[in-house]
Amino acid sequence: MASAQIDKKPKRGDLIEISRPGYQHWAIYVGGGYVVHLSPPSEFAGAGLGSSMSVLADVARVKMEELWKVIGDSLWKINNLLDDKYEPHDVNIILSNANQLVGKKLPYCIVSSNCEHFVTQLRYGTAESRQVRQVVNGAAVLGAAALAAIYLSRKEDKRKQ
Repeated sequence: MASAQIDKKPKRGDLIEISRPGYQHWAIYVGGGYVVHLSPPSEFAGAGLGSSMSVLADVARVKMEELWKVIGDSLWKINNLLDDKYEPHDVNIILSNANQLVGKKLPYCIVSSNCEHFVTQLRYGTAESRQVRQVVNGAAVLGAAALAAIYLSRKEDKRKQ
């Protein structure tokens, strides 16, 4: 059992962050050893790089599964990442909303409605994805660096003329 927090047990309503190759999968703990998560077709424990095919999905199913089945051999941690920004909903509201969604197919978009958006919406009432924000910010930095390199290259070419 690979675990970042082997000695810590999640509480109902806790967000579970699961490390997958190239991204983090998110679930919400609902008690009794189970989680609810938004799962595109390619998302399952042990999928390896195949789980990165989630970027192509446009629909995902809300599943309730055993925590250890979803985690598999992946590293994981309890990460209520926005508790300092938002007041979490009452745990009974979180669980009721999560349970009502189990089995439903929902729109899926890696940028605007992924598994992290799903669990933050349940816990806080607002859908946010820190990993999408990090990718967007990283792309902006790379874009700015590329533009600066082009500008400096052209400036150097003009000096040589």
